[in-house]
Amino acid sequence: MIEGQEGVTWDHWVALAEACESNGVEALFRSDHYVSGFDESRHVLDAWTTLAGLAARTTTLELGTLVSPVTFRHPAVLARAAATADEISGGRVTLGIGAGWMEREHQAYGFDFGTARDRVARLGEQVEVVHRLLREDAVDFQGDHYRLEQAPGLGRPDLRLLVGGSAKPGTTAPAVRFADEYNTFFATADELHERKGRLDEACERAGRDPNTLRYSLMAPCVVGDDEAAVRESARRVGARFGREPDDVLERYGERGPVGTVDQVVERLKAIEGIGYERVMLQHLAHEDLDTVALIGRELAPAVA
Repeated sequence: MIEGQEGVTWDHWVALAEACESNGVEALFRSDHYVSGFDESRHVLDAWTTLAGLAARTTTLELGTLVSPVTFRHPAVLARAAATADEISGGRVTLGIGAGWMEREHQAYGFDFGTARDRVARLGEQVEVVHRLLREDAVDFQGDHYRLEQAPGLGRPDLRLLVGGSAKPGTTAPAVRFADEYNTFFATADELHERKGRLDEACERAGRDPNTLRYSLMAPCVVGDDEAAVRESARRVGARFGREPDDVLERYGERGPVGTVDQVVERLKAIEGIGYERVMLQHLAHEDLDTVALIGRELAPAVA
């Protein structure tokens, strides 16, 4: 998982995708932001335009957003962008949707931010509209935020829909009705247990088998072959965000797989034991392709 707002150029994206495919990394996800939260001079490419380009440059790699805020695009625009990228890729796209949280980018570009209640209400409507547009021949919808009148469907019923959040009712409710996957983020082991419990309960209330909803986690990752390599990886991450290596290791170690390959594999298996089927590893030093290769060569086979 790459934070695309942190100076990731097109050449970087191509190199990352090639490193993933060459080394057995199954999926490449990216954030969907308009500005960096650390340095607003950093290069930012549009998420869905980037993914469509990568769809044409790759052959096996799953591609998706973690996650596209409902505030950026009308659901018909978002659904069509994802459907286009999915067709280009031959069915390798996952559309991740979330309520949005970064107020600064909304202020900068004139997007309506609203209250958290407003954004969650939009999320509920948007997930339903997108789901129906991908699967139905024509869609009529009348909500508080969106209205569609016999909108022709997009014919991509197999495009996977992911909802992101911290397992609170505003995100779990639409997820259990319409999503294929629920992704949570930056959680301790105790928080992972609690969030999964809330998701299971939401599924049961909605009459859905929890086993039919894929649970995933987005977590920071710092990994190396040995302790020296781990510290060097932490140094590279810290250099991007003005942090010391010790701070990086402590900050991310609480909520993500951090350490040598064996230590990270152990952490990933523990996450799996809680009930999460995959982990999107947040790779903050995006020019470091050696770590991408290490993830594919060492981590992926160990937890396959």
